[in-house]
Amino acid sequence: MIPRSDNPDMQRRRFGSIPVRVLVPNVITLLALCAGLSAIRMSIEGRIELALGAILFAAILDGIDGRVARMIKGQSRFGAELDSLADFVNFGVTPALILYFWQLHEFNNVGWIAAIIFAISSCLRLARFNTQIDEPSALPFAANYFTGVPAPLGALCVLLPMYLVLIGLPQLPTTITLIFTLTMAFLMVSRLPVYSGKKLGARVSPEAAVPLVIFVVLFIAMLISYPWYVLSVGSLIYLAALPVSWAAFRKQEQAFRAQNAGQGVAANAPEATFTQPPEADAGERPTHLN
Repeated sequence: MIPRSDNPDMQRRRFGSIPVRVLVPNVITLLALCAGLSAIRMSIEGRIELALGAILFAAILDGIDGRVARMIKGQSRFGAELDSLADFVNFGVTPALILYFWQLHEFNNVGWIAAIIFAISSCLRLARFNTQIDEPSALPFAANYFTGVPAPLGALCVLLPMYLVLIGLPQLPTTITLIFTLTMAFLMVSRLPVYSGKKLGARVSPEAAVPLVIFVVLFIAMLISYPWYVLSVGSLIYLAALPVSWAAFRKQEQAFRAQNAGQGVAANAPEATFTQPPEADAGERPTHLN
């Protein structure tokens, strides 16, 4: 039996009206979830291009919902939890199933285990991020780095073998696809510092405004006209930049420790303390969180 509260304030909060501005980002998150679930159905039916397009659409919506929430002040704890669950389905379960239905099923149980490992790694990546939100960072520059590859980018990159086939290249052997899937799973749960670019600034100089707009329009036009080429090149560039990101973080870390060695300030801070603030990762749980 559910206990009843006689507190009028409690009942008023429970049954009070909800502002529309709080619902808008949650609707966007649900649309992303619908796109991810639709991608699973399309992959089962063999409509690979539509399945990949649905994943891309879900990733775009996932990047929008948090920004919309902050813009209209529609953050909520409910939205944060919903976003995290939607990310697990869209960028953990869905890519794993798409790869299994497409090629990994050729290895039977081994291919299924690889798909499960990727999905679980995505879940662990999100769970670890959620637990690190309120942990202070001992390194002042750590907010500009993610801990491991973010789930949305990991999902887009793990589908690289499929992009290559769609641009006309021969299909990779199943063994390579399986190893690549496990590698991406490892990168998501690793402690690898990945540059986020969140601290580049919210303002653009007048001289750079027009070129930036032209670049964004050109990128969108290229993505619409040649989606698989753009995703292939983008995935390769992102993966190639991971060692550069790691080297940049270590260089900043060494400089910081050397600067504070004589003062005893954070000189012995553990490596696992670089965690981003709630607004740092727009593609994950904190996007709707105050």
